[in-house]
Amino acid sequence: MATERTAPKVQAIGRQAVDFTLPDLDGNARTLSAELAGRKAAVVVFWSGVCSHCHRYDEYLNSFGARHPEIALLAVASRQSESPEMLRRTIAERRLTFPIAIDAGSVIARQWATEQTPRAFLIAGDLSLQYRGAIDNFQFEGTPDYSAYLEPAIADFLAGRPVSQPETPSFGCAIQSVYYQLPKII
Repeated sequence: MATERTAPKVQAIGRQAVDFTLPDLDGNARTLSAELAGRKAAVVVFWSGVCSHCHRYDEYLNSFGARHPEIALLAVASRQSESPEMLRRTIAERRLTFPIAIDAGSVIARQWATEQTPRAFLIAGDLSLQYRGAIDNFQFEGTPDYSAYLEPAIADFLAGRPVSQPETPSFGCAIQSVYYQLPKII
């Protein structure tokens, strides 16, 4: 389990990502390297049950395995003050089916230099980082301004091509905020 507080480490594209072991909501250990076993890659999404940006991707994440059986998906819940009970309620209410690991204390989020949810990482079977950033530009699919980011990265990777856009800015809800830590409202 991740317990150390370490400085953020931004992995370079093409370099090995930091492996981790986190518990899921059933208390089982989820290790990135184990998730990759027998798969071509994994997508790790830093996710939150209370983030409205993450809520928008429920269907996308629920159907990910059917679209990409060769790629593991693991959501990592790192948001401050989000308890396992809250996560269980969210899963039940929204009928979520994708695996969620708990990053208590946001240790892995800090190691991976992740400050908001959602933020996606495409990791090859050898743990090399292929893509880091947003799932899309948060426009609705089918609108003129829509741009997918993660799916084209996956397509490039699966075709054996270098990912044409290996990094995009991400946006969303803060994993940690000074406002959550104040002893009283100012």
